[in-house]
Amino acid sequence: MAESAPPSAARAANPFAPQLEAFLLPRLRLGARLCVGLSGGRDSVVLLHALSQLAPSFAEPIRLSAVHVHHGLSPNADSWAGFCADFCRACGVPLDVVRVDVPRDSGEGLEAAARRMRHGVFAARAADWLALAHHRDDQAETLLLQALRGGGPHALAAMPIWRPLTDQVALWRPLLAHTRDQLAAYAAAKGLSWVDDESNADPRYRRNWLRHQINPLLAAHQPDYRQGLLRCAAQMADA
Repeated sequence: MAESAPPSAARAANPFAPQLEAFLLPRLRLGARLCVGLSGGRDSVVLLHALSQLAPSFAEPIRLSAVHVHHGLSPNADSWAGFCADFCRACGVPLDVVRVDVPRDSGEGLEAAARRMRHGVFAARAADWLALAHHRDDQAETLLLQALRGGGPHALAAMPIWRPLTDQVALWRPLLAHTRDQLAAYAAAKGLSWVDDESNADPRYRRNWLRHQINPLLAAHQPDYRQGLLRCAAQMADA
């Protein structure tokens, strides 16, 4: 990976800098701790890279770290953890790999059980903020999923930009205003690599079914459908 650019150059080359700075600067204090949830997929790689390039430019230094949750559900799980370790080493960011035992017979479904275990790890971080790389396309998918479940206003508000996880840790989604294509363009421009979770192509998971089969149809008939769904989510949040 290339050496870090000077702070001013790093900011200019970072299309996510305005949103990151607008949120972080009013909240920074001496020794503020920011942890990134790093799956090794493209989106979380982009988020960690963008933050690692921007963090040195702040007058109040951020203690940036990352956590990788090793679910053990894929035969590739060990190699994903190894990739995350190598990437964090290149970025100069400390990484904690946490192994969890996801129950397969909890009755909530494997995906939901894995999410619950993952968020338990996030809540236990010694950090002020836990950052996740959800983006605009994820938000649109979340609203559609909640609507299909018959959710009310709270569910249809989808994912907030931030919310408390515990009394000490807050969850932050800094990339919700950006699209999947924008994250892909950043990854290409920076020459980043990442891992692909094979389960993301499995249409048995409803989110994948929406992403690969339904959303392309929506985009073909209404290219701005994501903006409409995001306005709906914002109105539900206000309600």
